[in-house]
Amino acid sequence: MSDNQPGVQAPRTSPYGTPELILDIERVLDVSVRQAIRAEFRFDPESPLIVCVEFLIKGGPRVLWRIGRDLLQQGLHSVSGLGDVQIWPTHPEERATARLQLTSGDMAALFELPVPPLAEWLEYTYDLVPAGQELAEIDWDVATAHLLQDPTAQTD
Repeated sequence: MSDNQPGVQAPRTSPYGTPELILDIERVLDVSVRQAIRAEFRFDPESPLIVCVEFLIKGGPRVLWRIGRDLLQQGLHSVSGLGDVQIWPTHPEERATARLQLTSGDMAALFELPVPPLAEWLEYTYDLVPAGQELAEIDWDVATAHLLQDPTAQTD
């Protein structure tokens, strides 16, 4: 990832050992009105199906969303997602920016993201945990036993 682009911080590892990317993005409020937002993207190889995105609004609350990693990746190239999370490239031939729409109840927010640093960071996450290998490390016998365990039973 390049730190030559404004609003993009070089890749780093969080204190918890997870790769993260910090981007300055824009919330689209109207055709000509935008709000600068900082977004922190985090990937945990222990939960490789999702990317956590925390939106940091100056003077406002921090908002955390968990987005499917494959949905995010696909949305950089074509329309992706249904329901609460949708992402699509603004100009597919240029691949410079993408729009991310998040919906919760009767509220929605639309953001514009720079594609190159996000695509490079996502590529790095796929180097850590390749596509199709996200569930390879799960011990299905243990996971199934845990799901079937009586919730009222006490464990040692």
